[in-house]
Amino acid sequence: MKPIHDWVGEPGAVTSWHPSRATLAKVKDAPVSDVPVSYQQAQHLLAYRKHEASGTDMARLNIPSWDIPGRCDVRAMTHVINAYLRRHDTFHSWFEYVPGGADSADQIVRHTVTNPRDIKFTPVEHGEMNAAQWREHVLGTASPWVWDCFHIGMIQREDHFTIYISVDHVHTDAMFMGLAFVEIHMMYNTLVEGLAPLKLPEPGSYDTYCREQHAYVSGLTTESPEVRDWIEFLQHNGGTLPTFPLPLGDPSVAYTGDVITVQLLDKEQGDKFEQACITAGARFSGGVFACGAIANAALTGTDTYRVITPTTTRRTPAEFMTTGWFTGLVPITVPVDPESFDDTARAAQESFDGGLDLAHVPVERVLELGAASHGLRAPEAGVPMLSYLDAGLLSPGVIAEWQRLNGTIYSDSRSAYQVGMWVNRVEQETTVTAAFPSNPIARESVLRYLQAMKSVYLSVVEGRSVAVAAIAADTVDLDLKTA
Repeated sequence: MKPIHDWVGEPGAVTSWHPSRATLAKVKDAPVSDVPVSYQQAQHLLAYRKHEASGTDMARLNIPSWDIPGRCDVRAMTHVINAYLRRHDTFHSWFEYVPGGADSADQIVRHTVTNPRDIKFTPVEHGEMNAAQWREHVLGTASPWVWDCFHIGMIQREDHFTIYISVDHVHTDAMFMGLAFVEIHMMYNTLVEGLAPLKLPEPGSYDTYCREQHAYVSGLTTESPEVRDWIEFLQHNGGTLPTFPLPLGDPSVAYTGDVITVQLLDKEQGDKFEQACITAGARFSGGVFACGAIANAALTGTDTYRVITPTTTRRTPAEFMTTGWFTGLVPITVPVDPESFDDTARAAQESFDGGLDLAHVPVERVLELGAASHGLRAPEAGVPMLSYLDAGLLSPGVIAEWQRLNGTIYSDSRSAYQVGMWVNRVEQETTVTAAFPSNPIARESVLRYLQAMKSVYLSVVEGRSVAVAAIAADTVDLDLKTA
């Protein structure tokens, strides 16, 4: 994972795929759909409107890329791209903001193309571009209120080309990257080798997910057990989501986003850390949240750590083959034992496992339900998020191919108001990537936090004390190398 301003390379001829005129006409006339907008989509669309009104530029794009040897067969790639877009129904909709009247609330209306076969993307040649030019081109992807807020392109070099996908978050979550890589890359390879097209499993429907989510959420009240759990978590944070414990600069300033990656453990250390988690009665994930909790305590002196973590809300095999925004949030509360990693890791694991079902409850709905009766309020800038992904739990063959082809995920480094931390375990190492507002105060704070986290990981692996006081002392001299 890298910020898009770090996307460099030799110049190349850029071709990108965009809707034909006939497609745009069909989409413009698409009828209003009775499929409700998902909570994830609604909060994203409204956040974009707020940014647009204030003149700030919102980070919103998912941009995976990878290399393919040889020259791109544009005809074959065109076929593959259209098959992919027609296959996933999230790409068949666009959204309209309808202001309410005296007796009605504002609405977000979904328009959906009746026949997916009406969607046809065609290649557009842009000539040779350097890195600055193609970055500008990719960041020019349309807003989420415009239907074609997604496109696919390639940069042709002498002996290979780089394929990239730029998709607004309104249609995707992190899992789309693996799906798109498999469906586009492997299907393209099959076609250019003259083989029969791959028979992919049938995808699910994001429209169906939106209907089911709406039905479920509509039945929630402040007396629902899962809502009560969320309210309790929020009330411990003054009625809202937690904030990052260290300074992040002036919250009224619209900073762009910065990203840093730090190695926490090498392969051997990662195996030792996992064994330490198992010995403690937890898993690697519980250890990740325990390290975050102990680091937080070392820097702030607080004995309870509260953070949110994203997880997929997919439930069925078909949904795992579906592009769309299925991510929910799990609230995690970790009581920190200032002398024991084992006790803290067990508590973290119990909180994470026990809260997984809460991912299906949109926190926005909880805030709506409890605003008046429980004093809940919208989150402030600087909400921390800690995520864990073990790539080894995914398809080893797909991961190996992704790495072999220089697979990279570029972050859209525009306005940033939160602190996201992604702990990623791959075969050779465990790293943490942090995204935060791009200013010296925030950078220093995030580096201090990552330094404390790394100290906890190393202390566990090396059998040293993980006492909060010891971790606080360790961070003074720890050599923290960033990538």
